[in-house]
Amino acid sequence: MPKESNEPNPKLIEKAARLIKNAKHPVVMAGMGIVRNHAEKELNAFIEKTHLPVATTFMGKGSVDDRSKYALGVIGFMAHDYGNFAFDQADLILSIGYELSEFNPVRINPKANKTIIHMSTFSEDSDEHYPVKVNIISDIDKSIRALSDCLNDFKSSETKADIREEVEAEIASGKVESKVPLTPQQIISATRESVDDKGIVLVDTGALKMWMARLYPTYAPNTCLIDNGLSTMSWSLPGAIGAKLAKPDHHILSVMGDGSFMMNSQELETAVRYHIPITILLWVDKSYGLIKWKMDMEMGHHSEVDFDNPDFVEYVESFGANAHIVSSRNDLKNKLQNYLKNDNQVNVLICPVDYRENMKLINKLGKVTVSL
Repeated sequence: MPKESNEPNPKLIEKAARLIKNAKHPVVMAGMGIVRNHAEKELNAFIEKTHLPVATTFMGKGSVDDRSKYALGVIGFMAHDYGNFAFDQADLILSIGYELSEFNPVRINPKANKTIIHMSTFSEDSDEHYPVKVNIISDIDKSIRALSDCLNDFKSSETKADIREEVEAEIASGKVESKVPLTPQQIISATRESVDDKGIVLVDTGALKMWMARLYPTYAPNTCLIDNGLSTMSWSLPGAIGAKLAKPDHHILSVMGDGSFMMNSQELETAVRYHIPITILLWVDKSYGLIKWKMDMEMGHHSEVDFDNPDFVEYVESFGANAHIVSSRNDLKNKLQNYLKNDNQVNVLICPVDYRENMKLINKLGKVTVSL
């Protein structure tokens, strides 16, 4: 194991630069370590300088501004998603701040035949689908700057524009107005239109996590928080309370499924008692949606995942919080904007979701081909 140091090893940096220059299709994978080590400025400058295409992990969202033309979205979804096409073609992966707990690397290197440069603050655990060729252990910002200096005359020809177009088309499909239940695309697009660039969205575990990770454009680190390690359910309500205490001048939105909400809904009382203004957006489907989704994918059917809910309006109001049942996409957008603008109460938006989109997405991804 390499000796850990705050400074990157110059010989390893030079070796990594040579490999990148000689690669036919290099791709960057940005993980949670970039956000944790506050190296997002260096990463974005590096990407804009080298033109290297970059995908983030779920927990790395915001490490790269999704408005960059080199951003491919996220990697790590449970099916072969748009960004996977870039990794299918890649012969080299520059992995920055990635940890195996984020997702199984078999999804990006199924044949274990790609050159991997691992850049982080510690050596990653070994895995047959993550065979590290160059292991750069240092402060991530310093490593990125050093690698950038060695790639002064390098610019990648890989833009992967078609991948961005697929993601953007799916986001755009959510802008259609309709009554509830709303599709995940509709809920996400309305949410993105309502939360400002520095607003903090905490995404709970469930089917909604898959949709939010894929389709919620993120422009800055720690503005879309996703737990994809232990994947704890119901963390985002108390998490929102903590986020508001830490960032009182930011919009704070907890996005939860009804299953997660009912596991920790008593924390509404805490927020009300201490006058901590947060907003919770409930995606309501009366089931454990992610478990149902995986059952449908693997077995073609599901069982014992559906349940009934209380009257959410009466339940929420019994804690002294505000409650509103969403009636349409425009209603969701208008009410959410109002709640976030008048940031002085605890609010719960109750939005029925149409999760028939889950299997539609899987079927679509099974047929789609992205030309590179």
